Formats: sequence, structure tokens, C-alpha cells
Amino acid sequence: MSFGDEYEDGGAGGTGRTRTRLPEGGAGDVYGEPARRPARASRSLVTVVGVVVLLIAAIAFANRDGDGDGDGASGGSGTQGAGAAAPTAATGVKPVTGKNGTIPTGYAQDDQGAQSAAANYAVALGSAEMFDKTKRDSILAAVIAPSRLAHFRQTLDKAYSPAFFQNVGLNADGSTPKGFTFVSRTAPIGTKVTSLTATNATVEVWCAGLIGLAGEGSTKPVTNGWFTVTMELEWVNNDWKTVNHSQKDGPAPVGADTRASSAEEIADAVEAFGGFTYAR
Repeated sequence: MSFGDEYEDGGAGGTGRTRTRLPEGGAGDVYGEPARRPARASRSLVTVVGVVVLLIAAIAFANRDGDGDGDGASGGSGTQGAGAAAPTAATGVKPVTGKNGTIPTGYAQDDQGAQSAAANYAVALGSAEMFDKTKRDSILAAVIAPSRLAHFRQTLDKAYSPAFFQNVGLNADGSTPKGFTFVSRTAPIGTKVTSLTATNATVEVWCAGLIGLAGEGSTKPVTNGWFTVTMELEWVNNDWKTVNHSQKDGPAPVGADTRASSAEEIADAVEAFGGFTYAR
């Protein structure tokens, strides 16, 4: 699998890069941040990062047989003009009002809309719902370009196999073992436009991820990883849709000395704190 190209910070003052904009107030979902494990160079972390990569790699693999060249996304990097916020400031227009199921749709045809689409699609494609065939088909219909949908579905149906389910701690049919809570979440940290035209965009999304089984006696405890998702988007039917998708490890910060939570605490947090439906 070919991972996404790496891009140097460039353009006018590092433009085209944002930080995640969190949902404001109201009765929407609230995303809690469970305590992280102490920093360590362990095999378990390597394994978890490998699992997260495998999840996204399955999607990236779907691009191999298609054209997926992203030729239309070769324009200049998106810019925000003079007087724009500093690269480290939270930016973004108001959230879209449309939804396809639980996934926001109806993004603006500009760099802001492309970044919002990529961030929210990363959340959806990294969710626990992807492990359920019916929910996975619904997610793919919402985020994948129609011309690529059938191929993505066929490829992912093969990727989410009984062996893969068991590798992440699930039963062979994809169900969660009794007494445990399965966790698979992706949280965007920031986005960066690397190319943009009127009909195509390439956006990098820096993410943190959680995956594992929460519960006493779990042999696949919830662990975190850091990765960057590269999404090639196409303007289709008045919205941004994904045509290609890949991932690479990092950038990963130095781990803090925060005490690792117990399995019970993690399970309770997952049940109590819902994930965001709008990531930017």
C-alpha cells in the first residue's frame, strides 16, 4: 500500500492549515478525553497502531484497482488571505445544517468546506460502526463518491473478515464479547489543505485514535495512536465526497505521565461520553 505523500509547510504563512473546531454548547454529543497510558515503547502500542493502520489500509486498498489518480486535485494550496488567523488558531465556518444519517453533509465548495468534510469523514471511517455491515454500507454511501462506492463496499466486505474481527478482540461475527465495550474512535486534531481546485481537493487530517475492548479482563485493552489521514475529495452532486484515502503514522507527541485508567473507568467513559458528529 502506498501511504499519502508528505508535504512541507509552505504557502503564504503556512496557510491552509487549521485546528479542530469543537461543537459549541447545546444538547449535542460531548466527547470526553480518557486518561492516556504512560509513555512507553511497548509491543502493545505497535500492535494497536498496526490495527488502526489496517483499518484505514483496507480503505486505501480499495483505491488500487480504480483510477484514483487525483489529477484534478493538483491546483495550488488553499489560502486564507491577508489578516487570517494564525496557523495555530481555531478556524472554520459555521457547521453545515444537512445530514446523511448521522454524518454532516452539504459542505461549502471551498477550502473550508473541504477541510470540514475530510475531518468528519475521518471520524466516520474510524468509528466502531464500520465493524457492522449495515452501518458500514450507510457510512460509505454518505462519504464515498458514487463512482467508487461499489468497489469500496466489495473490498471492505472482504477486509472485515472473521479473522480481522478476532484480531481486534471481537467475536468472529463482529459482535462484542459479553461484558465488554468495543471502542474505535478517531478524533481529528487539525487539518491542512495540500491542493485545491474548484472540483478536487486533497486534505491531510492529523488524528488521535482509540481502539480496543474496554472491560475487566480484556486481552485487547483500549490503547491510543497518532496518525495522519490523507483524503482526496471530489465535488459531486453539490458536496465533497471521498475518492481516495490513505494513512501514515504520526506526528506523535511525547506521552504524558498521566495515570492509566482502569478498564472499568474506560468502559464507563465510553458509555457516558458520546463522540462528535461534527469535528470542525
